Amino acid sequence: MLVIPAIDLKDGEAVRLYKGDYNKKVVYSSHPEELAAGFEKMGAKYLHVVDLDGAKDAHATNKETIKRIRASISIPMELGGGIRDMDTVSMYLEEIGVDRVILGTAAIKNPAFLDEALKKYGPERIVVGVDVRDRKVSIAGWLETSDVDYLTFIHQLEERGVKYIVCTDISKDGTLTGPSFPLYEEIHANSKINFVVSGGVKDDEDVYEVNKRDYYACIVGKAYYEGRINLKEVIENAG
Repeated sequence: MLVIPAIDLKDGEAVRLYKGDYNKKVVYSSHPEELAAGFEKMGAKYLHVVDLDGAKDAHATNKETIKRIRASISIPMELGGGIRDMDTVSMYLEEIGVDRVILGTAAIKNPAFLDEALKKYGPERIVVGVDVRDRKVSIAGWLETSDVDYLTFIHQLEERGVKYIVCTDISKDGTLTGPSFPLYEEIHANSKINFVVSGGVKDDEDVYEVNKRDYYACIVGKAYYEGRINLKEVIENAG
């Protein structure tokens, strides 16, 4: 299992939100590239980065910060937030050297765009973010909720050739109350897609529980920043 540390960007800084609320922000670092380098030294095999401004405004707001992060590490990096056209996909994958991009709003609002991205770059480089609120898929930086059931959406993604998703239970994000295991068990039982557990991880034991269930990967964010998890140790033991 991959243990993937996360950096959420807002105004060029590494932050965490509470349940996706942009008004409930805690700043952890003004130099996200230093955090990224530290994660690699701890043994991380992948880095997860989200441009929160991009997700909300549909614009590559933190492009220069993302460039610095990419230049500071040699491990693969995935990026999500505001990626809604092929020019932006190409810019991140080809110009900046991001290894895979995460499509969210665009994947549900514009399936043809998802198909085009998959055709050009393949399912190893195009990931879809499935953000869930009350079983429905949320979009636009979690500011809107669609009427699409999350499991129906996942089945549609599989049919389109998607192999990887990052699935977040918004009610858990930033709460340190543990992952939404019933949600992930439902996906595991009804789909063959590789999914990344995202949201709510509070301690080492949560990571080991994800590992025990043989899921693809687990994102660690606030638990690390709040000193509740030994990231180096869990990477060694679960990675």
